[in-house]
Amino acid sequence: MEPPSRPCEKRALRLHALDGDDLSLLSAHLQDALVRVGDIAFLPDKRRFAMVGSRFDWAAELDGRLERCRCGLHFEGVQRVRCQNVSRERPDAILELLAVTFEPGAEPPSGVVRLYFAGGASIALDVECVEAQLCDVGPRWKVGARPAHDLGGELGGELDEGAPRGP
Repeated sequence: MEPPSRPCEKRALRLHALDGDDLSLLSAHLQDALVRVGDIAFLPDKRRFAMVGSRFDWAAELDGRLERCRCGLHFEGVQRVRCQNVSRERPDAILELLAVTFEPGAEPPSGVVRLYFAGGASIALDVECVEAQLCDVGPRWKVGARPAHDLGGELGGELDEGAPRGP
């Protein structure tokens, strides 16, 4: 196996989302990203939610390469974070991201951003508006296979209100 490489400027992804359609594009690039629970943070004073993960590069697969890349994702204007089946007591647990969605609220442009993970875990962000950024932060490395996962649960369900500071 080759050692990891830094992301070259031509392949480094840097995307911003300012509405639900933009967020759908970010979601497509993040499908099957692996995220360590300890790499998820809610900073209430800054109203920011952030996480670091290893995304599968679906665009590289179209060129015949199976690669993952370290990436960062953050949301601004986050008022509250709720989680389901995400335990802060297990910081080394790995979550596999399936989708990121936006549900408009009663007073636009506010709403709820939802991050759905395999196995029934999810995180809901109450936001003032959609304001997100996804950036490749390197390194890249080859993997042996396309991602596969057990859906384990349905998208949706009730969230645990017992985590006021988020995941």
